[in-house]
Amino acid sequence: MEIGGSVVNTSHRDDTPVLITEAQPSMDDEQATRRRRYAIMMASRIPCLIGAVVVFQVWQLWWLALIILAISIPLPWMAVLIANDRPARKSEHVNRFRRSHRSIESSSHRVIEST
Repeated sequence: MEIGGSVVNTSHRDDTPVLITEAQPSMDDEQATRRRRYAIMMASRIPCLIGAVVVFQVWQLWWLALIILAISIPLPWMAVLIANDRPARKSEHVNRFRRSHRSIESSSHRVIEST
């Protein structure tokens, strides 16, 4: 690309937005995520209980039914712990503004003093 007689190289440009704050997600968003996780974990308990009954009634595999039942027992406790725990801070790459080493003006300026 040519601008004003000089060639500008734009192939190395990072188009990700510049982060202007390190703020966490809003409390409403965080609470909605926690509710969703809690609901999913509690809803997964019902199929586990039904699966344990089906395995025991249909295939007569009491040991497999017991394993499935044992998996479903701590789910409410784990759901409450996960729902009440804040998410860990993300360690992500932050795109911050950095001044280019190539500047428009030269580093030394001629100073004219008047008397």
